Amino acid sequence: MRSLKSSVFILILHLLKGVLSNSLIQLNKNGYEGIVIAIDHDVPEDEALIQHIKDMVTQASPYLFEATGKRFYFKDVAILIPESWKTKPDYERPKLETIKNADVLVSATSPVGEDQPHTEHVGACGEKGLRIHLTPNFLAGKKLKEYGPQERAFVHEWAHLRWGVFDEYNNEEKFYQSKGKAEAVRCSAAITGKKVVRWCQGGSCVDKGTCRIDKLTGLYGKDCVFLPDKQQIEKASIMYSQTIDSVVEFCTEKNHNKEAPNAQNQRCNLRSTWEVIQGSEDFRQSTPMTTQPPTPTFSLLQIGQRILCLVLDKSGSMTNDDRLNRLNQASKLFLLQTVEQGSWVGMVTFDSAAYVKSELKQIKSAADRDLLTKSLPTVSSGGTSICSGLQAAFTVIKKKYPTDGSEIVLLTDGEDNTIGGCFDLVKKSGAIIHTVALGPAAAKELEQLSTMTGGLQTYASDQAQNNGLVDAFAALSSGNGAVSQRSIQLESKGANLQKGQWMNGSVIVDSTVGKDTLFLVTWTTQAPQILLWDPSGTKQGGFVVDKATKMAYLQVPGTAKVGLWKYSLQASSQTLTLTVTSRAASTKVPPITVTPVVNTNAASFPSPVTVYAALRQGVSPILRASVTALIESVNGKTVTLELLDNGAGADATKNDGVYSRFFTAFDTNGRYSIKIWALGGITAGGQRTLPQNGVMYIDGWIENGKWSADGPKTWDLVSCHQTLKWILWVGGEKEKSKKQEERKIQKACLSAALPFIFNTGEVKFNPPRPETNNVQDKQLCFTRTSSGGSFMASKVPSAPIPDLFPPCRVTDLKASIQGHKLVNLTWTAPGDDYDNGRASRYIIRISTNIVDLRDKFNTSVQVNTTNLIPKEANSEETFEFELEDGSFGNGTDIFIAIQAVDKSNLKSEISNIARVSLFIPTEEQSTSNDTAPLCPDISINSTIPGIHVLKIMWKWLGEMQVTLGLH
Repeated sequence: MRSLKSSVFILILHLLKGVLSNSLIQLNKNGYEGIVIAIDHDVPEDEALIQHIKDMVTQASPYLFEATGKRFYFKDVAILIPESWKTKPDYERPKLETIKNADVLVSATSPVGEDQPHTEHVGACGEKGLRIHLTPNFLAGKKLKEYGPQERAFVHEWAHLRWGVFDEYNNEEKFYQSKGKAEAVRCSAAITGKKVVRWCQGGSCVDKGTCRIDKLTGLYGKDCVFLPDKQQIEKASIMYSQTIDSVVEFCTEKNHNKEAPNAQNQRCNLRSTWEVIQGSEDFRQSTPMTTQPPTPTFSLLQIGQRILCLVLDKSGSMTNDDRLNRLNQASKLFLLQTVEQGSWVGMVTFDSAAYVKSELKQIKSAADRDLLTKSLPTVSSGGTSICSGLQAAFTVIKKKYPTDGSEIVLLTDGEDNTIGGCFDLVKKSGAIIHTVALGPAAAKELEQLSTMTGGLQTYASDQAQNNGLVDAFAALSSGNGAVSQRSIQLESKGANLQKGQWMNGSVIVDSTVGKDTLFLVTWTTQAPQILLWDPSGTKQGGFVVDKATKMAYLQVPGTAKVGLWKYSLQASSQTLTLTVTSRAASTKVPPITVTPVVNTNAASFPSPVTVYAALRQGVSPILRASVTALIESVNGKTVTLELLDNGAGADATKNDGVYSRFFTAFDTNGRYSIKIWALGGITAGGQRTLPQNGVMYIDGWIENGKWSADGPKTWDLVSCHQTLKWILWVGGEKEKSKKQEERKIQKACLSAALPFIFNTGEVKFNPPRPETNNVQDKQLCFTRTSSGGSFMASKVPSAPIPDLFPPCRVTDLKASIQGHKLVNLTWTAPGDDYDNGRASRYIIRISTNIVDLRDKFNTSVQVNTTNLIPKEANSEETFEFELEDGSFGNGTDIFIAIQAVDKSNLKSEISNIARVSLFIPTEEQSTSNDTAPLCPDISINSTIPGIHVLKIMWKWLGEMQVTLGLH
């Protein structure tokens, strides 16, 4: 039985600001409610999968509870079941839950076909992620060796999703130098294990012996891997490897490994995962529980047919700027093309009152679509009563279906100070409301309806050439539909033509689309000349001309030819637009899609808006595409912003198919619309990066490790600690001294001895990850466009707008050293305003203490950057400087950070911290086989007095610490 009320769902969505998705999750008295786990359409029916999901969440809840200090647990989960699966009596109809807005997506494929759990996270440290990706194989327990228990992996991913923390391992850089020694990237540093050379062939791996130090770098070779001991007593960290049995906590400020070059340190300024979690809204709103949490409850929801009602404004103000006619043009595109076959559609119009124009009709044919278009309004008059329109729409829907999970597309251009009067009705309805604000005077409260119900909010100006209204309606595909059934916008362009001018261009129909391809042309005064040629050069005729609505369209029969379609439109003194839409050519080949996202729907100056666009074919990223955002303010000013996938500025990860940029060019308060345009690119192929923000793939383990310090006897890890305590007891020392020495020995045993006295364990390798290096890049020719919705800006000052935007933080600073004193730096240039323009100067500082550099940057040693002139934003910067002779000894770690300054003397945040290690190899280091002093010959039956045994052990542990550089 469903335990959450839709009003609760709605209120949390209304209150949350700056959220990247329309998640329904809320924290209610320590318990997470409204979690949506959706099974994708491509997953074959398997009732056992539902039980696997339940088992995972049920077992994850107590693990999360203990890991967070008894603060959080999973309380209520909805499982969204595909429409194609068999219907059962206990399956209910969804309310606001959709695949599009699901928190967890169970899909049959992952980007590299290896079932790795991972989370889409495109924002900054501490910002929520978009969704978790899991596969049926993972949920069925078929990947336990590689990723560990499902419930633990789920908590790892939950931390990415809910609290915006990052991984504490590093697939690309597995080792780093610290105090002259090569260390494995891990957190905490007390995780024990062994470094071995792994050699893989034919799907299996073998141990090729001990890793050796490279004479030039001081690091291990690329085939060296760190295998953790299966038996541990270290409790942290879940974001490194929750697979280790003893790991039940997140790294804290006390045990966090700040030197490890991992994403958590790079993105979160050396803060531990627990520090980031402590800074979250969840943490601030909660206190530890004193009782055990209840078991999670589940509701089973099955996707059904789409039920939708258009609610269209026909008030007197719709006469202005040809709005009523443009409404007809956009609505016809929606009815003829966008809404999916089999959907139920009704129509209501309103002015001061509401009018039912069409009861719900199921779309089964082109005739059904044509019939609905005939109900569109043709005359505008009267006032504006939005609530009347909504109430009539609910009545229309209830005649045939419950309003739960239904959709309303609400368009208005007018103000209505009574709109708040129907908020409660909307909350109780369980319907999703998509809002379209037309023109500068649409009700300011309009977006609250889409925000509180998880609908799409869009804005269209009166600049007809921008085609904003058509784009808004073209984006209204079902949130629960299969991608193969979704209408995809290939092109959207417009122009103001003078007498005899031509609007010429081309659009690419690529091999992933072509079904139901439609060309739509609109005009403002009289029909233009329309010329269209397919890729073979054949001229296309057959446009249906609708002079009353001032539009013409051509539905290409069958599947449109792949290639370049050319068009020429000629008109005199009027505005023309061209829109092209299509669908997937095959259900077996996923189409290329672009999915826009913004970090907020309510921007407060001078905070920037971050614009993202995910470019995918199925789950595979599309790289090296040209992606542009067109951002139009309510004043009609349009800013063109090139989005980048370079891992710098607003972009979180390089080459992941997510293109990003900061928007700072505010010119007024009010609504801003976003439109994304993408051209060309390549499939990831050999350049494909592993999914970010995912569970670490375990290369293998050291199993059955034994402590062999006592000669013929062997003890396990726990015995090690117990034996050292026994030694102290035999020594008969005073209690205070005994406790102090015990703490010292415990620390030494864990941090120094265990990695070596456990080397008798057996190496157990997992199969290698699927190879990607041999996959060839594939050039893709395509065009895509999509509405990115809208956001509302506030607190924008009057012109001239002051410069309050600093350069963005440098996030990709890298350092290397040549010889023993020449340091080379590379990074991506920030701008004058975040990642736009050009900074004025750089400040570079160094320190031998990583925390001091972060916390005391202004007093750290400054590097001379007199000759360093910043380049344009997003350019590659290089710089080199020399260390002073004799200033740093061999084995010294030098940490480096950079700060950008703009023309108004505004400073960026301090960059990620890069490091170089002075490494002058000695003969001993160059032939090192990574061994340590042998264990002393001590047995528990020794006749040596306890205090002398202690001294022998302490001397040996001290030698180990010297060897490891742990003093």
